[in-house]
Amino acid sequence: MVICWDWSKDPGPTTGGEILRHFFLRMCKMKELSVFVDESGVFGPYEYHSQFYIVTLIFHDQSIDIYKDINRLNNELINFNLPDHIIHTGPLIRREFDYDRYSLLERKRIFNILYNFVRVTNITYHSFLIEKKQLNDTIDLMVKITKNLKSFLNNNIETFLSYDCIIVYYDNGQRELNSILVSVFHSILNNVKFKKPKDSPADYKLFQAADMLCTLELLSEKSKRKILSNSEIAFFSSAKDIYKSYLKAIQKKKFGLKEQ
Repeated sequence: MVICWDWSKDPGPTTGGEILRHFFLRMCKMKELSVFVDESGVFGPYEYHSQFYIVTLIFHDQSIDIYKDINRLNNELINFNLPDHIIHTGPLIRREFDYDRYSLLERKRIFNILYNFVRVTNITYHSFLIEKKQLNDTIDLMVKITKNLKSFLNNNIETFLSYDCIIVYYDNGQRELNSILVSVFHSILNNVKFKKPKDSPADYKLFQAADMLCTLELLSEKSKRKILSNSEIAFFSSAKDIYKSYLKAIQKKKFGLKEQ
């Protein structure tokens, strides 16, 4: 029987309930894995501004305490006068919405606050990028995502089966992706439970980390193809700077790689 604690939050602010849940997990020697999913792109036809579809999964072993990193991130945002702020890296780079009042230097500082959290926190991730130009329609995209996810899970089946419980967090932002996640995870693993966050996304820093990793994977692909936008070049200076300052270090956190 798979036992999952329905009342838990992951990862949110440190609470008595959260401490109690970890106590029970240790006492029962249960292994729990949290998976946070985010996407970049839309289910629609190929367009120049919508060339790729990216899915990122972040993995956090619940036996590893990351609250020190979460508190550091919260404190740095408070020091920047952004308490409880949800960082959206795409609009941050493009100076859209909440970020139009910030200078380039200030926006880079905000970006680096989240980047450093992702870099130092004991998590891993897996992303797959699909070029929509090669597909005919939405059905083709759904098939491609399904094949990628199935292949990844099957190739790492021993690792996932070593956990007593896997909890997948997705905000149901895209109905098609949600259907794929539920179908594929349940078809391969019998220790999976799905959850939608109930509290403010600000409490779920790993969703913001997944959002950033989607952005970095997109920047990596666009750098290779030399199709960075003017706003991306203005923010990062060059493709070389993106790789040297961000991609080189963060790619060491890919699932299955040992930290160096």
